[in-house]
Amino acid sequence: MNQTLSPTLLTTLVFSLALLAYVAVKFWLASRQMRAVAAHRAAVPTEFAGTIGLAAHQRAADYTIAKLRFGLLELLLSAAVLLGWTLLGGLDALNGALLDAIGAHPLAQPLALLVAFAFINAAIELPGTLYHTFVIEQRFGFNKMTRRLWLIDLAKTTLVSSVIGVPLAALALWLMQATGALWWLWTWGAWMGFSLLMLVIYPTVIAPLFNRFEPLRDDALSERVSQLMGRCGFAAKGLFVMDGSRRSAHANAYFTGFGAAKRVVFFDTLLQQLNPSEVEAVLAHELGHFSHRHIVKRIVLLFAVSLAGLALLGWLAQQPWFYSGLGVTPHLPPSMGGAVPNHALALLLFMLVVPVFTFFLSPLMAALSRRHEFEADAYAVRQASAQDLGNALVKLYKDNASTLTPDPLYVRFYYSHPPASERIARMGARVQPV
Repeated sequence: MNQTLSPTLLTTLVFSLALLAYVAVKFWLASRQMRAVAAHRAAVPTEFAGTIGLAAHQRAADYTIAKLRFGLLELLLSAAVLLGWTLLGGLDALNGALLDAIGAHPLAQPLALLVAFAFINAAIELPGTLYHTFVIEQRFGFNKMTRRLWLIDLAKTTLVSSVIGVPLAALALWLMQATGALWWLWTWGAWMGFSLLMLVIYPTVIAPLFNRFEPLRDDALSERVSQLMGRCGFAAKGLFVMDGSRRSAHANAYFTGFGAAKRVVFFDTLLQQLNPSEVEAVLAHELGHFSHRHIVKRIVLLFAVSLAGLALLGWLAQQPWFYSGLGVTPHLPPSMGGAVPNHALALLLFMLVVPVFTFFLSPLMAALSRRHEFEADAYAVRQASAQDLGNALVKLYKDNASTLTPDPLYVRFYYSHPPASERIARMGARVQPV
């Protein structure tokens, strides 16, 4: 007699095995990285022996290992929380409690479910965020935030997320209910429109709520940067300096905005660490992304992946085994409106379990990102100086305590940027002592 697994049991089994593989592979990769970094802690790599001191190299190793160890604890906690939400019935219990409290209102109850889930999940993640900021970052001298500033940021983040997220969630739920079988296409259109709008309003409306942005006041550097952008055919609305040092000692520079709203932002920490020619080289690298249309390509890829994901969700939302196999009652009970799909449940389940499966595609996305970084480096050395870009990279690696001896497999799986040794070798630069 042939016996086959039911769709519900098969779904549970596939998800359980995928989660086990997800945790095991991440644990294995992190362990490899820790061993590789620890094994090279005693000596600076030969190619950096004249540029990075042993103390700085060991600080980077210790910082990397500390983050990885804490990351393993977070991995186990997140896996337990995921099981709690799904197979152990947490999401189903929360949905049932809100049904009892609100009733089967077609919009209010699903919206309450999304909001309650978001706040509970944020509360679960809060201790980890606090430990990372005030223990790990503090120990290695990166954290510049006071507890008062951290609380203010938390309040602002919660308020902004609520003001933007709740109406957006309500719109998505309404579209799911009102637009029939192709709700996923309408929802995708709304999401893409919102994403493009955020590219325009984030630099001028949201970012200033958290940081102070002032025009770049160094006339010589401003002129140098403007000439570089002119050579590259890049027009920006302005050059700004952000007070990143209020929160962290890490340094960065970036483009933000879209279309006419584009602006160049330098962290004040970056301007403190690099000389003008090195700042120009770093900006030339960022302009390389612009020249190669990497941002546009990534947006298009995001749009395509989002469309495919929502189409998949549109199909899964109609499958009872998708719910029951993940520990959730698939439909509202007859006493509360009949067998009506709960789109909020489907959306939350999808958001919870899909990362477990897409994680195994990480090497492909990381490889694409590293390819873009090499292309941007090649562009930068044509517009500025390979020597200056190489020196800037070494300074940033040193000041950000980034390891110079990563595990090759860990790099291939996770790194969005190539290791410093590969980038500098590809540019043919000879870095100077820092």
